[in-house]
Amino acid sequence: MEKLFERHDAALSLTPMEYVRDIMQRINWNSRLIAIRGSKGVGKSTLMKQYIKLHFEQGDRHVLYCSADSNYFTTHTLLELAENFFKKGGLWLFIDEVHKYPGWSREIKEIYDLYAQLHVVLSGSSLIQINDGQADLSRRLIVYDMPGLSFREFLRFDIGLNFESITLDQLLDRPAKFCIEVSSQCRPLEHFSRYLQYGYYPFYYEEKLDYYDRVENVVNYIIDVELTKHRNVEVGNTRKMKALLQVISQMPPYEVDISKLSKATGIMRATVLKYLTHLEEACLIRRLFTDLMRITDLQKPDKMYLDNSNLLYALCPQKPEIGTVRETFFANQLASAGHTVEYAGYMKGDFRIDGNAVIEVGGEDKGFSQLAGQERSFVAADNTESAYERKIPLWTFGFLY
Repeated sequence: MEKLFERHDAALSLTPMEYVRDIMQRINWNSRLIAIRGSKGVGKSTLMKQYIKLHFEQGDRHVLYCSADSNYFTTHTLLELAENFFKKGGLWLFIDEVHKYPGWSREIKEIYDLYAQLHVVLSGSSLIQINDGQADLSRRLIVYDMPGLSFREFLRFDIGLNFESITLDQLLDRPAKFCIEVSSQCRPLEHFSRYLQYGYYPFYYEEKLDYYDRVENVVNYIIDVELTKHRNVEVGNTRKMKALLQVISQMPPYEVDISKLSKATGIMRATVLKYLTHLEEACLIRRLFTDLMRITDLQKPDKMYLDNSNLLYALCPQKPEIGTVRETFFANQLASAGHTVEYAGYMKGDFRIDGNAVIEVGGEDKGFSQLAGQERSFVAADNTESAYERKIPLWTFGFLY
């Protein structure tokens, strides 16, 4: 146990506190059992350690942070740890990378049932399933999904400007007022293109020169390790999955040809569709359908993107097509803010949001011809700083979380 506390102290001493993400305030830390779920690289571990530094004195042994991939767990169980920690007065147990511990959910359920005074906070891959058939945690565990940085958060990290988030309804109803408020403090377009290329993963601020190498390492880890372990992807097919991502990075959003993807990667059509589901669960791609309520497991998506624009710049062999970059950014920011994003349909606009708003994404000259007859419809226009009636700058949709 003392060795774990030594590692706990060392980990906290290296944790930066200059920037704390807003999801810190959205989590109900008083809950007895919490899971922070997200893709590798979005900052889950940092968030947990920052919470400890903000709420506990240095050397406080009522709290313990550890990682489930520690060598400690080769000879000890989570249940043993919780028992020993609780007996010594422990009240807050933070377990990072819990998905790396076999059978974690069964032991966490037992810990929850045995130690009513113990608060347990977990972090894990976006691929972890809360109910894995061995232990039903769905009634006990509160799950928070953590995305990468929004454009709003990037501005705080990058130039120190702290804007409040805005709801989608507020933005659509009063876009001009919001644009004036932001533009009075900075030139948003000056920073927007940089965000599209480098701003999504917080580790940009640790290793700027090697950023895309680290993004590729994230992709390789998810495919080589997480998908093979948690979705039973055959190791021999991991190279094909990476090839699949690269093909998607070069594909126009309006052209989803599963047969073409199958031929280009050497993967059978049915397997391609299954792999696309896995890649979306892993936060590497985003599939869009015209009706989410009626989709089947092996249905072809109507549109498809990489999960975020930074992935697009990292994986595309040449400079990405700007229209794809814009739509990737829009879909990512709306979905990350908790909105339902669907394909609006041919000649009906790019996106249907929450079933009641249709938004077309394009350049500053984008018109409303595709939105004819749509009652609640808007254009999200790039390369413009101000809003005019139903034409709203694209960058503003990066302030929703």
